[in-house]
Amino acid sequence: MADEGTMNCIDILLAIILPPLGVFLKFGCQVEFWICVLLTIFGWIPGIIYAIYAITK
Repeated sequence: MADEGTMNCIDILLAIILPPLGVFLKFGCQVEFWICVLLTIFGWIPGIIYAIYAITK
């Protein structure tokens, strides 16, 4: 089974490539995911910043 640190790194890499995907894998279809989708629609960089923040908090 993968280590929690490894999964966190994979989630962060996915968050950089496609921000809502990284948040979805961590939280599912909760409010964090929808905030990330909205921020990504407004701009890719705000989506990445929020996704990394949500994953690491």
